[in-house]
Amino acid sequence: MTISRLILPMAAAALAAGCAPSNETELRQWMAEVRQQVRPVTNPVTPPKEFAPFAYEGGSLIDPFDPQKVVSAVARQQQVRATASSIRPDLERRREALEAYPLDDVRMVGMMQQRNVNVALVQGGGTTHMVRVGNYVGQNFGLVTRISESEVHVKEIVQDAAGEWVERPAKLELQEAAQTGGKR
Repeated sequence: MTISRLILPMAAAALAAGCAPSNETELRQWMAEVRQQVRPVTNPVTPPKEFAPFAYEGGSLIDPFDPQKVVSAVARQQQVRATASSIRPDLERRREALEAYPLDDVRMVGMMQQRNVNVALVQGGGTTHMVRVGNYVGQNFGLVTRISESEVHVKEIVQDAAGEWVERPAKLELQEAAQTGGKR
């Protein structure tokens, strides 16, 4: 207990010394000297960009909100629908073998002539077929319209976003032997 008797009075003396009045004048003098020596660093402000007023010259153009414009667009759309509605696939005809495969899976691998008529050699489903103008290929009612040495032109009939039947051109290009897996 003698140690605690010595430590307690020493701690009280240290606390009392911290509360004693300090020499604030030295501190204030030092702060004043530092303020005089330090110069603030400021970056110059960049001048604002010049504003060039825009001259609107669209007043003489057609008003996009003109009701006449909407009426003419609707009339054009009805005209397109009238011609498109005459396009329909023949759902009653018998399907051909190459209509079982998507057009992307059908490849032209060759062309030959029979009695001066071009005949395309087309591969689909692992089998090679002879295709003439008037045959169908692909799942979108694709009618073969023309056969050349390097490609088969097809006219597909598909439905657009409005559900109307429209024609879409497509073609099968001659594939190289390396791409089809065959040898030359």
